[in-house]
Amino acid sequence: MPPTNEAMNATTTETPLASCEECKVRRADSDIALNRAPVDRREFVTRSAIAAVGALLFDACGGGSNATGPGGTPGGSGTLTVQVPSYPALASVGGIARVDSGQGTPVAAVRTSSTTFSAFSLICPHFGCTVGIATGSFACPCHGARFATNGQWTGGQPTGNLTALTTSYDAANGVLTITT
Repeated sequence: MPPTNEAMNATTTETPLASCEECKVRRADSDIALNRAPVDRREFVTRSAIAAVGALLFDACGGGSNATGPGGTPGGSGTLTVQVPSYPALASVGGIARVDSGQGTPVAAVRTSSTTFSAFSLICPHFGCTVGIATGSFACPCHGARFATNGQWTGGQPTGNLTALTTSYDAANGVLTITT
C-alpha cells in the first residue's frame, strides 16, 4: 500500500505546495535575478539566424585557416609561404600582388626594394570588405577608401590603415614568408 499523506508528512519537512501562479512568478524572478528576460520563440529564431549567418561569414572569410599562394606552402600556424617568381607583378620594385590565391585571409605583398617586401591584410578596417589592388595602390570597392602601397589610408571614406603583416624574404630561394 502506498504511504498516506500523513505518513509522508511525518517523515519530511512540511512544505506547502506552490500553485501554478507561484511557479511562474518564481521563474520570472529567477530570470530577472540572472539578468535574463524570458526569450520568446521569435527572439530565439532571430538570435539563432544571426548566429548562423555570423558563422557562415566567418567561414567564408577564411575562418582563421592558413592560406597559400601558387607554388607556396602553408607554414606553421599563421604563416603564408610565397614563391615570389610565381607572381610577375612582384618582379620589380613597387609591384603589388595578392598572394593568398583567394583562399583564407586575403593578403597582398608589395616589393619595396630588391630584397624587401611589405605585406598587408586586404580586409578593410572600415567595414570588413576585401580591398582590391588598383594601379600602384589599394581601393575598397564597398565605400571608396583608398590606401597607399605602405597601407596608409589616403582618401575616400575615412578609416584606419590596412593591417601590416610581418615579412621575411629568402632572396637565394625567392621565398617570401608572411606571418598572418
